[in-house]
Amino acid sequence: MIQAVGALLLVLMSVFLWALNLVSLPGNWLVVVAAAMYAYFTPADSRADLSAWTIIGLIALAAAGEGVELISSSAGTRKAGGSRRSAVLALCGSLAGGLFGLSVGMPLPIVGSMVAALLFGGLGALGGAVLGERWKGRTVDQSLRVGEAAFWGRIFGTFGKAIVGAVMLLVLCISLVL
Repeated sequence: MIQAVGALLLVLMSVFLWALNLVSLPGNWLVVVAAAMYAYFTPADSRADLSAWTIIGLIALAAAGEGVELISSSAGTRKAGGSRRSAVLALCGSLAGGLFGLSVGMPLPIVGSMVAALLFGGLGALGGAVLGERWKGRTVDQSLRVGEAAFWGRIFGTFGKAIVGAVMLLVLCISLVL
């Protein structure tokens, strides 16, 4: 009974940690840490034990999620002619915007916070990229083009990373049941 409660708590915590992806926090990696701690502290003969292969699979998936997000975010910005400075500022703006959006969306439980965090994270990426390009001396039109690419890169990158995170949750649940 206690093992089932522990497994349920791991799944619930993992869903919460997965949602942190929407505010540019490393939710997938936190799922890996939670699963590894669970595996370490759960007796090997337990019905709800996680194998080392499951943890290795989760690590590989988390790395793939980061790759998807990085490629999506940087490809759009670089394709639009963005500088490294604008990419870094887009990342900072994305984090700040995501956290702001999380607080703005609070009146609408869960879904409102997630949508607001995603939207404001994208807007933060846009603002950071525009600031970086303007700082570099580019025109407003050039800066806005790069900012738009950073916005869409952030949105698509976050969706890609969240999809990989959902696969991680599925792997985790299946591993706990089998």
